[in-house]
Amino acid sequence: MQGASARAQIKALITDFDGVHTDNSVFLDTDGREFVRCSRADGMGIEMLRGRGLKLLILSRESDGVVAARARKLQMECAHNVKEKLPVLDAWRRRNGLSWQELAYIGDDINDLECLEACGFAAAPSNARHEVKAVCQVVLTCAGGDGALRELCDHLIERALVPDIPA
Repeated sequence: MQGASARAQIKALITDFDGVHTDNSVFLDTDGREFVRCSRADGMGIEMLRGRGLKLLILSRESDGVVAARARKLQMECAHNVKEKLPVLDAWRRRNGLSWQELAYIGDDINDLECLEACGFAAAPSNARHEVKAVCQVVLTCAGGDGALRELCDHLIERALVPDIPA
């Protein structure tokens, strides 16, 4: 009989930032500094995946320092100010010795489509563009910035798509 670990295949989670970690809103102060809102529940989900040995990457078009700051807080690798995501993801994947099938990707907009289609597992928040939802195995019930990442992490763990916690 095959156990859950025999089904585990996802070894990395790659996330877009705006629309996934955030609700796509931005707050500006009078000096032009940007602020966003992120869910602490999402952070706990990321921590649970890190504890299972997953590699974690934020891959974002956004150039603002808020992306890098959130990545540091979550202890995720970060590639931001990326115009063409697929070549950057491919280089990261090869550097980490991973196959496309071992990657899970969550994105919400058309600039995520190539990565979603290339990865073995694709997910979208409930508020993603319809073109994105159409190519995903899972469309989450939560919106970006409102628990979508935590819902995805729970989904991967509950369905034994990620390794068990190391003993």
